[in-house]
Amino acid sequence: MAEREDVVLTRDVNVVTIPDGNTGTLSKGQTVTIYQALGDNYTVVTEHGHMVRIAGADADALGKEPNQLHTLASETDAAAVEKNCWEVMKTVYDPEIPVNIVDLGLVYECKVTPTAEGLNDVHVKMTLTAPGCGMGPVIQSDVERCIRALPGVADVNVEVVLDPPWSREMMSEVAQLQLGLY
Repeated sequence: MAEREDVVLTRDVNVVTIPDGNTGTLSKGQTVTIYQALGDNYTVVTEHGHMVRIAGADADALGKEPNQLHTLASETDAAAVEKNCWEVMKTVYDPEIPVNIVDLGLVYECKVTPTAEGLNDVHVKMTLTAPGCGMGPVIQSDVERCIRALPGVADVNVEVVLDPPWSREMMSEVAQLQLGLY
């Protein structure tokens, strides 16, 4: 999203403050500026200059439609589930950076293990752009929620690791171009 958009909240809405990850509420009638509308969430700036995240499920408070999760493969075998996992992780964004977490190089591993029940357990290893990032648990929860909604998934474990530490070199060429670093 290149242009900023001012909107008036149509109802009270729960928010997560950026970058500390604390929760709060914005009141109906407040004007916010949509800073980023990527993936399933909105990053907005309040009238007082605070940056907060509004969940996609609350898009109606911004006068927007919630995004629907789309998968490429409807099969539930391990290979299809892994492919879908990578695709939905591309819909998760750091609320301060307009690049998805896969292209940022934050996801180190996605391991899919078939279960006896014909489903699959998914284990993701990911990192953060900075240790102690207050948004870390929020991003981790976003990844878990997106993967859990996929067909053929039984259990999801999203592990945040800090070794090796993230660096700009881990970003894809596309991400570096998007951020003007390449």
